[in-house]
Amino acid sequence: MTDQTPTRLPQFFLTPGGPCPYLPGRVERKVFARLTGNLAQQLNEALTHSGFRRSQMIAYRPACEGCTACISVRILVSEFSPSRSHRRIQKLNVDLVRQQVRAEATREQFALLRTYLDSRHAGGGMSDMGLFDYVAMVEETPVDTHILEYRRAAPGGVHQQLMACALSDVLRDGLSMVYSFYHPGEDWRSLGTYMILNHIAEAKRRELPYVYLGYWIPGSSKMDYKARFRPMEALRPEGWTRL
Repeated sequence: MTDQTPTRLPQFFLTPGGPCPYLPGRVERKVFARLTGNLAQQLNEALTHSGFRRSQMIAYRPACEGCTACISVRILVSEFSPSRSHRRIQKLNVDLVRQQVRAEATREQFALLRTYLDSRHAGGGMSDMGLFDYVAMVEETPVDTHILEYRRAAPGGVHQQLMACALSDVLRDGLSMVYSFYHPGEDWRSLGTYMILNHIAEAKRRELPYVYLGYWIPGSSKMDYKARFRPMEALRPEGWTRL
């Protein structure tokens, strides 16, 4: 047993089936465990290494019958080299200033989230999220987490409009991007890609080997962007292997 493995095993629960939000005609089921007590950070790390994702006080993983489309992936930070397209995106966003803040929800963040959801995910699972739901998503956490705010800098270096946010967990071996959202009226910036590039740079600065991106689903247009960050490892039955 390593020092990252909790000494007390968690209890796992299975959710009822429901429509899959990524692949039409399929049924989604999840197995989850509660993250509580003084071992929550260790448990979250161990479960992340086993393919789980965190949402508030819960770690979950797909457990769909007859389907293994969801694949946990992580970027190999030390070997990553930005492509020509990545460098262009970084240049387009050179006017943004990043600030790490505590995991405390603000009305400004929520207003940006609502704009993002209404534009990009109308009718989705989070489309009816209210302010108190957002507060719970951000603040109900037993682990080391924070929010990265990306603001457009005005002349003179004064921070201006909030353009993007990322809720991220800090693990011993990397950064795990829990959820991110951005201004939908700035498509030319490719803000989703930019935030991943920025997390890679931050992980490199901290000398952390991985950036965890959650699930990649081959064949789902919503998840295709994750495959652009190579080299990458995927969690297979035999363990983490290079894609």
